[in-house]
Order: sequence, then C-alpha cells, then structure tokens
Amino acid sequence: MQDIIISKTIDFVKETLKNAEAGHDWFHIERVFKTAQTINETEKADQLIVALAALLHDIADPKFNGGDEELGPKVAEDFLKSIAVDQSIIDQVKLIIQHMSFKNSFDEVKFSSKEMEVVQDADRLDAIGAIGIARAFTYGGFKNRVLYDPEIKFKEYLDKEGYKNTTAPTINHFYEKLLKLKDMMNTVSGKAIAEERHQFMLQYLDQFYKEWEGK
Repeated sequence: MQDIIISKTIDFVKETLKNAEAGHDWFHIERVFKTAQTINETEKADQLIVALAALLHDIADPKFNGGDEELGPKVAEDFLKSIAVDQSIIDQVKLIIQHMSFKNSFDEVKFSSKEMEVVQDADRLDAIGAIGIARAFTYGGFKNRVLYDPEIKFKEYLDKEGYKNTTAPTINHFYEKLLKLKDMMNTVSGKAIAEERHQFMLQYLDQFYKEWEGK
C-alpha cells in the first residue's frame, strides 16, 4: 500500500511541477526524496511520512505563488485525501511543509519531529554544494538579479519579511543563507554531507573572486 501511495504521489508531483523553475522542479524533488531516504537509513523515522513530505514539500512554493504560505499544505492535503491517506499522516506532512523552509527559521513558533529533521536536512543539502550553486544562479537569473556587485554588501536579516523581499545579487545569497546551512543541520548524516558541500562552496567563492578581479 505504501508503494502505491508513493507512486501516485510521484506522478502527481511530476505533473504539477512539469513547468516549474529549474531549481524547484521535479528533479529537485527527486534529489530531496533520494537524500531523505539515505539520511533515514540511519535516523529510522517514519518512512511514509518522510517520503510524502519530501515529495510534496515544494508542491506550491510560496515564492512562485504570490507569497501564499497556506497553498502548499492545502494542495498536499487535498491530494493525499484523494488517495485515501490517513489523516494522522496528512497532518504530519502538512506540519513539515509549513515549517521546514529556511525562511521559517525566523518564526517564533516552531515545529519539529524526527521526520521533519530528515526532510529538512535533505532539502537544505540540495541548496549547498555544486547543485546548490547551480540552483542559486538559476533562481537569480529567473529573478533577473545581477551575479555580484561589490558595492552591495550582504545583510544579516532579522526577520522573515526582510529575507523574503531581498533583491540582492546572487553572491550575497551565499552569505545570507547558503553558508549558514551547514550549522543548521539536524542529523548526523546531514551534518557529514553538509561539511563537504560547504567546503566546496568556499572554494568556489575563492575562485569566483579571483576571476572577478581578472586573475
């Protein structure tokens, strides 16, 4: 039964995200799904909740839906009800979708569960390293942001709205989010993978600045 539920969810997500921005498309979901499974080999969280939350976490990303943070959980719930998933599982999946985003780390009210820790780590790992760099510049291009401007310094955002409304160059995003993720990992496996990807980003930035100066 679990395999059927997961298979139907995969088909639904593929269809829903077939025209999504390249950094938040089915391939992003697939990577998060696979990474979550890898992490969960050690963490032993509920497999179905982890799978469904990983697959549905960006089903209606607020960034592409007018900032609506309620739409994603609602779309997920409506779909899961349509394939007769137990409400107790749906409730857990919704909570993970509602709370796992980096921007929600600014919230005073937080939710955590073993399943969320696994899925959150998997999603954050896809934001760093080689693929994370590619995704950052893909989204920057999508939003028509400059690569880098030495005159625009990065900011330490103190609230969600400040972070959400930034129009800063893509390089600033490394300092405002990506380089922070290593120390925000929840699981032992996530921390180990993040360390390697973090070092890769530091090497990339060193090379970027050299080339920027014509060296």
